[in-house]
Amino acid sequence: MIPKPHGGKLVNRVVTGEKRDRLVLEAEELPVLSISYERAVDVVDIAHGVFSPLEGFMVQSDYLSVLHDMRLSNDLPWTIPVVLDVDPDEISGIKEGDYVALKHGETIVAVVRIDEIYGWDKREYAEHIYKTLDLRHPGVAKTMKRKELLVGGLVDLLNEIEYPVKHRVLWPIETRVLFREKKWERIVAFQTRNVPHLGHEYVQKAALTFADGLLIHPLIGWKKPGDYRDEVIFMAYEALIKHYYPRDTVVLAGLLMNMHYAGPREAVHHAIVRKNFGCTHIIIGRDHAGVGNYYAPYEAWTIFNEFPDLGITPLFIREAFYCKKCGGMVNEKVCPHGEEHRIRISGTAIRDMLRRGKTPPEYVMRPEVARAVIEAGNPFIE
Repeated sequence: MIPKPHGGKLVNRVVTGEKRDRLVLEAEELPVLSISYERAVDVVDIAHGVFSPLEGFMVQSDYLSVLHDMRLSNDLPWTIPVVLDVDPDEISGIKEGDYVALKHGETIVAVVRIDEIYGWDKREYAEHIYKTLDLRHPGVAKTMKRKELLVGGLVDLLNEIEYPVKHRVLWPIETRVLFREKKWERIVAFQTRNVPHLGHEYVQKAALTFADGLLIHPLIGWKKPGDYRDEVIFMAYEALIKHYYPRDTVVLAGLLMNMHYAGPREAVHHAIVRKNFGCTHIIIGRDHAGVGNYYAPYEAWTIFNEFPDLGITPLFIREAFYCKKCGGMVNEKVCPHGEEHRIRISGTAIRDMLRRGKTPPEYVMRPEVARAVIEAGNPFIE
């Protein structure tokens, strides 16, 4: 059966009808907080149930519990704080119990009831979430630029935001309906921010050997420079699915969510989110959501030992490589041959080739996929 959402209930804070009309009018008279694109994405994710059971930005008790114990204050697993940062002068004159309008660009996105205003230690946050204070870590650099206070409170979404490939996004209520229509019961999620190479295809198809269906779920939202553009990821996956997957075994849908590069903590976060989308399993990479060398090998796997009550099953499929002797993609559990026969897939090398308009070897990437990426022009975020 499709699992229940995290915490048992799929959150819906999207306001419609007469209530929305009333709140839109009231929002014009409220104090306004301007928010970044990343925080606007968080608002939308809260409202659409991506972050169930959260119904708003975290109050201090939940924030500290997540930071130190990787659980909400009610003991439910949660690993990445979802917080709204503000400057003291922005919040001057506003007290707990008041309502404020959240504005991104020219759009009033949401109304928030202020339940709590509190301070935070950004260095403490970085040390716990990213395990480093190194400003070369993209998540640490982002954190240190955030504002000095945090606001917790319930969110009411009034207006959707604009974002790339909007027509590709499905929300949890939509994927759950889709999976039921397909009569899928075992659904495997695959998180990605890259175009697919044969190693990705190998682990996806390994999962499909026992599952009813696969949700390929590219992340749309803030990513670091050098990552693939959203449109390019979809074009590449469409080419792969069209030529190399059986019909009706794959759903390709965008996930609007920010990337943190928080390694093991983010691996658990990605699992919780996919549970809300209706998935029963999620493929977890050896260095899932990692960047640089900030996390130990396989740390993104061992962290799941701390969460026997997660409600979604992680799949730890070992890194695939091409074995010249086997004549195909394998991993160390099924290939007996020495390192001299193995060709490891390097994401960096693939990027370099694609950036120069060169097609990677066919034992690394399907030619149709490479062609889709190259024909897209510059495939990378500047």
